[in-house]
Amino acid sequence: MKHNTRVYVDFMKTDSEGRLRLVCLGTKNDLEKLGIVLVEGMTLNVYSDDANERGDRDDLLAEGVVLYNKAEEEWVLSLDPASIRHESDP
Repeated sequence: MKHNTRVYVDFMKTDSEGRLRLVCLGTKNDLEKLGIVLVEGMTLNVYSDDANERGDRDDLLAEGVVLYNKAEEEWVLSLDPASIRHESDP
C-alpha cells in the first residue's frame, strides 16, 4: 500500500536505529486529517519545512517504509538518508 499524499515529519526525531519517529504533533495531525492508518510495510511520502539560501520555502521530501518499533512501541519510517531531497531539486 502506498500513499501519494505528504505527511509532515521531523527529520531530527529518530529512533535508536536512525529511523524517523512518526510521533510529532504535525505527523499525527496530518495522518488524522488524511485518514491514513499506519500499517507495517506501507510506503509513505513525507515532508518537513525548510528554506533555500534566499529564505524561500523549499520543503525537504522523502519516501520510506513504515515499520512498528516494538522496543519503543511507536511507528517509525525507514528511509535511505541519501534519498532526502528538496522540493526544488530536479
